[in-house]
Amino acid sequence: MLSKKTKYAIKALMVLGRNYGNEPMQIVKIAQEENIPKKFLEQILLEMRNAGILYSKKGAGGGYSLNKAPEDVFLSQVMRLIDGPIALLPCVSLNFYRSCEECTEEHACGIRDTFVEVRNAMLQILNDTSIAHLINKEKELNLSVE
Repeated sequence: MLSKKTKYAIKALMVLGRNYGNEPMQIVKIAQEENIPKKFLEQILLEMRNAGILYSKKGAGGGYSLNKAPEDVFLSQVMRLIDGPIALLPCVSLNFYRSCEECTEEHACGIRDTFVEVRNAMLQILNDTSIAHLINKEKELNLSVE
């Protein structure tokens, strides 16, 4: 399940994506816009800044902005940064692999084989879905409701 921290990170990135090319946004404005606790958001934004996803400017007119275009920030990158492995089992993770303690024949494990397929399908979607895609999807959904 997607953690609240990752969901907040994605929501903040969408706010910053809509603001892309403008002045940096203050944390309090992002927090208010998405109803995210300010202290929690500060930690999340700092983590994303340290990873190079965001840029921060101090002082008057300061705040956060995307360090690259919203088209170039993908969900897989954000999820791995905030929560670590995307795979549902450690033995199928590409970046955080660990063998299962109880498994004696990994190559012949039906559970593992199935969850490799699940991982691949999830990664296909997450690698292809950018912050810009989410922003556009939200616009489409809002238009269909009106």
